[in-house]
Amino acid sequence: MLSSTISIFPLHNVVLFPGIFLPLYIFEPRYREMVAHALEGNQLIGIVLLQSGDKAITDVHQPIYPIGCVGRITHSDRLADGCYNIILHGLEKFRIIAEEPTTHPYRIARTEPLSEPDDGNNNPVLIRSARKRLETILFQSSESLSNEIKISPSMADTDLVNSLSQYLELEPVERQALLEREGLLERCLTLIEILEMKTFADKWGRQTDVLH
Repeated sequence: MLSSTISIFPLHNVVLFPGIFLPLYIFEPRYREMVAHALEGNQLIGIVLLQSGDKAITDVHQPIYPIGCVGRITHSDRLADGCYNIILHGLEKFRIIAEEPTTHPYRIARTEPLSEPDDGNNNPVLIRSARKRLETILFQSSESLSNEIKISPSMADTDLVNSLSQYLELEPVERQALLEREGLLERCLTLIEILEMKTFADKWGRQTDVLH
């Protein structure tokens, strides 16, 4: 990560993963200012998930999960009304050490980078086995789940797992749990567990409907 102090963008339902692109529509004045300042500087924004709480309370005062992902703005369009359409490219996980006092209307945090182990090289057999299980679950899952993302056999293991973690229909806390896993293998195995539970729940729900 290029900077240890970054602006952070707390969201209720979005988690960013390394290597993945995230389109965002920025409309609140404070975050429009945040984007403008980022574009003038290092183009970095830290995405963090808000913990459950009262959505009526401003996110400036709501607690956030301490682990997030920093993204670089790779594309931005400033609209006529001052809003932005931007695309963030996830770069690296981080842990928030402390939030810094600021005169800006958005939050600033001092962070430390969280590197992930190179599971692909250290555990190639385990990664291959986990990927096969993951692809099997997606193939056998409900149509609504398997159609959400297309899997290419040539897709790198890390890109596959992180893309599924970000784009599949998961609960925000499930995505956060996946982000916090230490490395590709742990993230892949956790994703398998989540999808197996969802597949089981879906099948059980259909059986219950038949019984009724």
